[in-house]
Amino acid sequence: MPDMDNLGEKFKKFQNMHFAGGGGKWIVLAVVLLWLASGIYIVEPDEVGVVQRFGAFERITTAGPHYHLPFPIESVQTPKVTEIRRMEIGFRSSASGIMDSSSVRSIPEESLMLTGDENIVNVQFIVQYQIKDPVDFLFNLTQQSDTVKNAAEAAMREVIGKNTIDSVLTTDKLEIQQSAMTLLQETLDRYVAGIRIIAVQLQDVYPPDEVVDAFKDVASAREDKSRFINEADAYRNDVMPKARGRAAAIINEAQAYKQSKILKSQGDASRFTAILGEYQKAKDITKKRLYLETMEEILSNPDVEKTILPEQTASRTLPFLPLTESGRAKARAKTGEAGK
Repeated sequence: MPDMDNLGEKFKKFQNMHFAGGGGKWIVLAVVLLWLASGIYIVEPDEVGVVQRFGAFERITTAGPHYHLPFPIESVQTPKVTEIRRMEIGFRSSASGIMDSSSVRSIPEESLMLTGDENIVNVQFIVQYQIKDPVDFLFNLTQQSDTVKNAAEAAMREVIGKNTIDSVLTTDKLEIQQSAMTLLQETLDRYVAGIRIIAVQLQDVYPPDEVVDAFKDVASAREDKSRFINEADAYRNDVMPKARGRAAAIINEAQAYKQSKILKSQGDASRFTAILGEYQKAKDITKKRLYLETMEEILSNPDVEKTILPEQTASRTLPFLPLTESGRAKARAKTGEAGK
């Protein structure tokens, strides 16, 4: 705190000074007025005014013109509370903000991180944040940007350390961003930093240059695996419906064949049952009818070779060998059956 008695004595000495032309009092008055006017300040719409009295927090002022006691009694800071601030970790881009290979400079000491399966990976990401509480932001942190940077880097390293290299490079980037954002916010809240994390965005994740070729081979093998799986799925989707259709057709044919045989067997059984009843009533007539029906079936069948002899000479007929081609074939067939 300034020594007010000392300031008063210096002011009296300055007031008693004599200036050429007798204008000393007017000069003193002008200086005092300027000093008093230095307390006028304007807070912009995207700002808040944080007034300090002798270095300690005094009050918050909103957008518009305001007045505070001149320095060194009071002072004001006007942080932009609606501005979304951006921090690059693992790389630095050009001032234009264009993200291309020629304008981005890698920072290995920030980007190199260790995965859960003990692989090294380069992780470049952006943190976007906003002032949530201007008093906490100004008075609880001495180096706000460094605090955010260090906390963000630590949070990302912890999250990367819980994931494998494959998940970091390919499948789990969204989950990694969300986990890092949550962990970073929790850390800053413990610091009572007055900061709200808006987003954590991975810009680029890639293996070190020394092992890029090996990772390319792994990625190529993974793509081949996916392609083979897709081809196998396509073949299965093409073959399986056809096989199911053929199986259904075979089953239907078998069912139909089974049903026809059952019906035929039932019909034959019914016919034999009916014949049995007739046979029991008139055995001689039934035998004669069956004989005639059988002979009719044989004689009417063109595929059966027949030899008809008179009844008088049938008893004196000797067996003879068939001389026709069809007769020889049938004779061979009968000989083969006899051999079995």
